[in-house]
Amino acid sequence: MKLASCVFLGVLTMAAAAADALPGTDLLPPRENTAAAMVGGIHRFLDRLAATTTAECETDWLAHTHDPEYAATKRATLRRQLGLTDTRTGGPITRGQQIGSLGPIPVHAASWPVFRSLHAEGLLSGNGTDAVIILPDCGVSAEQSFGLAPGLPADHEDARLLAALPLRILVMPRLDRRSAAPMPLGRRTAFSQREVLWRAAFEMGRTVPGYEIQMVLAAADALRAEGVQRIALLGSGEGAWIALLAAAIDPRFSHIVADGAFGPASQQWEWPIDRTVFGFQKEFTTAALAALIAPQPLFIAHQRWPEVSLEDTAGGAPGRISKPGDDELAAEWQMLRKLAGPQTESPRIVPPSRPPAAELAAALGHASLPPAPEPAAAVPAVPSSDPSSQQDRLFSALLEDTQQLMRTSPQSRADYWKKADFSNAERFAASAAAYRSAFWNDIVGFLPTATVPPRPRSRRLLETPHFTSWEIELEVYPDVFAAGTFLIPSNLKAGESRPVVVCQHGLEGQPADVADPTKDHPAYHAFAARLAEKGYLVFAPQNPYTGGTEFRQLCRKAWPLGLSLWSFIVRQHETILAWLQQQPHADPQRIAFYGLSYGGKTAMRIPALLPGYCLSICSADYNEWIWKTTDASSPFSYLHTREYDMAEWNLGHTFNYAELSWLIFPRPFMVERGHDDNVSCDEWVAYEYARTRRHYSRLGLANRTEIEFFNGPHTIHGVGTFQFLDRFLSR
Repeated sequence: MKLASCVFLGVLTMAAAAADALPGTDLLPPRENTAAAMVGGIHRFLDRLAATTTAECETDWLAHTHDPEYAATKRATLRRQLGLTDTRTGGPITRGQQIGSLGPIPVHAASWPVFRSLHAEGLLSGNGTDAVIILPDCGVSAEQSFGLAPGLPADHEDARLLAALPLRILVMPRLDRRSAAPMPLGRRTAFSQREVLWRAAFEMGRTVPGYEIQMVLAAADALRAEGVQRIALLGSGEGAWIALLAAAIDPRFSHIVADGAFGPASQQWEWPIDRTVFGFQKEFTTAALAALIAPQPLFIAHQRWPEVSLEDTAGGAPGRISKPGDDELAAEWQMLRKLAGPQTESPRIVPPSRPPAAELAAALGHASLPPAPEPAAAVPAVPSSDPSSQQDRLFSALLEDTQQLMRTSPQSRADYWKKADFSNAERFAASAAAYRSAFWNDIVGFLPTATVPPRPRSRRLLETPHFTSWEIELEVYPDVFAAGTFLIPSNLKAGESRPVVVCQHGLEGQPADVADPTKDHPAYHAFAARLAEKGYLVFAPQNPYTGGTEFRQLCRKAWPLGLSLWSFIVRQHETILAWLQQQPHADPQRIAFYGLSYGGKTAMRIPALLPGYCLSICSADYNEWIWKTTDASSPFSYLHTREYDMAEWNLGHTFNYAELSWLIFPRPFMVERGHDDNVSCDEWVAYEYARTRRHYSRLGLANRTEIEFFNGPHTIHGVGTFQFLDRFLSR
């Protein structure tokens, strides 16, 4: 597309070195990279906030030591954060084929129901009125724990060490962090199956730890139904983390051994993404989890810390786990002793020289471990017991559960919205306030309004016959600022008031992409400059979704704190709006939003929260968003791409794009969609938009919403949308 302003390129004046500032602002020195500075500042803010949050969390727990009501509230919070909202169906543990034996003791394949169509799998041996559920690390099979497959040192074969005791032993392996996940239609991802599951589950209000905990609790249900009196947990590596969480939630476990999980959790963002739990760091430390387990005996070992190092070269999220330093372990232990009280015997540290299985056996009343029986393979071999096949079945079963949740999510959202008043436009807008608050607090993550004065700074960038552009920076929080390019038409008259259009770039973009008429970016076509040439005041913000992994790690730091990248973007835009409303020629009642791609995501979320935007246009992003983020079969799905930043906690049961447009209602709202835009298909977009259109129509404001389809790709079209702006911004 050719720009109208191109005929004036010969008379453009670059004024980047001009030593002048916009009236009412201080002079802004040039930055080498504004976007990188913005992302770096948010990183520093989050680092400070994480440290403060952990300290406040510890102080709060210390103030409520031995308070049963406080503990009960925290357990309920933990269940909610982990997504433990499904009622387990109950049912017995089914013993399948014998896959081997330990001396005379047979080892059987086992399965048991969890909920919906989900079943868990493991290996089971023994009898008795006591049982031990063994949770090994990721990558360790149940066969290895029984010594039926090589790969573990003898003193780590927990099931084999305990097999000669009169116990029921159930080994439940973890979903692995293998490099590829088997997806429907024969596809495989370039990153781990745990990450794929986390992405789909997080969107549907579930977590990977939560799924594994539900499997453990379902096994405990079945064992209790069979008459088992005491059920112990023995977890190592990732399994130790699951054991701590499960025991903190459910007091039925008589003894808990956690080998390789008890340590500081203040750097959760560095862990593999499949451990991410929204808001966890606000409420819990590892010491606090352990304190919730009391009075059940807890044994802490440091022998089998998981060693994980994931890079983002394949498109997945980086992550690492390693054994903390001795000082860090000692500090967490001291905090636990303060929470548990000096008179209690539990928790206890397992000596490094003693196998955790031996410690558990002694706690259960067995003076010593008898000689471990020798394993023998079953005859004939059982192909279905192959650990690789088990992993594929487990992943497929868990992924399918997220797909079931996705398919039933329209009804869940309908139930969620039942308290809204749909009788007329005015009553709906009033009732939507509670939903707007829930979206901000529970999904976006609430940060306080700007804590420092904006201290506006500017420098002149460009002059054309039609407008002058200025680079603007505004303070929001310490180290956090808003920035963008302000375009002021040249034909303004004294005292004249004009509407403003905020034009938002997409992923890895910058204001110049949309505001510099010397550029003809294939997606943006300098649409901000075109609108300034039409006479609008225009502001093109710099948003912090740029820098690849560097900005995506902001999400990793934010999620454990109950925040997201949008937590910062909404406050940046709030500061921008307040500043624009004070500009001499800006009409504060006519400030519109128009964004493409990631800017279209912004168009759905920020105007939904900030009523200062009088209308919103979503270009090249409006979608059946829950399918887009969760559908494992779709070629459009984010489950197949590197954008792990797309997941939003429990959005699938609360707000799809139609519901977000309801938060914009009764303000005008428009969608711009290219037929050849491969982020989705017309059918998905039209399907979801029909719900937006129906809402506006039923409440008597059908003329305030439109969708324009055009022949073109992922790009600004600027025809129907410009007419939409003219219609609603003119006076």
